[in-house]
Amino acid sequence: METFLGIDYPTLWYLVVGLLFSGYAILEGFDYGAGAWHLFLKKDISRRIAINAIGPLWDANQVWLIIGGGALFAGFPVMYATMLSAMYIPFMLFLMLLVLRSAAIKFRSAEEMKWWRKTWDIIYFTSNILIAFLLGVVLGNVLQGFELHENFIYKGGIFFAFLNPYSLMVGFTTLSIFMTQGAIFLLLKTEGKLHDRLSFLLKRGMVFFIVSFAVTSFYTLTYLHGVTDKFKEQPIFFALPILAFLAVANVPRLVSKKKYFYALVFSSLIMAFLLMLVAFQLYPVLLPSTINPEYSVTIYNAASSQKSLGIMLTIVLIGAPLLAFYFLFLYKTFNGKVELDDTSY
Repeated sequence: METFLGIDYPTLWYLVVGLLFSGYAILEGFDYGAGAWHLFLKKDISRRIAINAIGPLWDANQVWLIIGGGALFAGFPVMYATMLSAMYIPFMLFLMLLVLRSAAIKFRSAEEMKWWRKTWDIIYFTSNILIAFLLGVVLGNVLQGFELHENFIYKGGIFFAFLNPYSLMVGFTTLSIFMTQGAIFLLLKTEGKLHDRLSFLLKRGMVFFIVSFAVTSFYTLTYLHGVTDKFKEQPIFFALPILAFLAVANVPRLVSKKKYFYALVFSSLIMAFLLMLVAFQLYPVLLPSTINPEYSVTIYNAASSQKSLGIMLTIVLIGAPLLAFYFLFLYKTFNGKVELDDTSY
């Protein structure tokens, strides 16, 4: 098996895919979180400002989802196919909600009628909440595993099997951290009465996150088999949950001091550390089988050919700096408070 810097190609591609989806969760997470507060903002002008805070960024942030999905399909086609078979309903709902959310952003301020704006406000609010929740539900199912038989054939339920207690807990935890991050981001972009309103909402959001995070963490450590065994094998990785808990504790402290930029950084670090925990817990498995571990989808039995992975890794080495430069330029260009004008949503 070919390697680069002593690491085999499937492992490198596992890291690439993980990085792409982590970037999507962190950058698009505050977009979804901002939208999840939409109906809590009472005035029309406040809602317009909140939408325009993410206006120049939301469609660019979805680049991470497109590239991540493409990388997953190209690098691990077996995992891609099996995942869609098991999670067909939530993925179709996810795509439908993405379309509705995009339409709401574009159409909401196109007309002045109150009923028109109220309708799109409800669609925008609901789609953001459900997207964030569904992302967590899918992650919870991946951590638990699927009923996979030989040749990676999924034999579980289709319609409501994905709505199990653990996936619901992960779904609420994902929603809560997105809402916390979204409120912090909006505090960076607003001022005046809207800023005060968001400060009040952020306190509620942090309570929601801390409670859901604590419940999900307790359940994971107590009932999810194999988690503690993995840490016993590699004790050095105990640093990840410790760092995650320290980041969680630091966010309220920074918010109380009104250091919102650093609070946003640490809320992003929470997601980064938690996703690193997920990657460590699963590796080298991509989709665990609850029937027999031998039926699990791994980075080795699901990977494309060595030649294909080598070519794609070369493309990543060229494209990654360009993508990083583009996002640095984008966020620097649209830094600062929101100001509405004739081109605003």
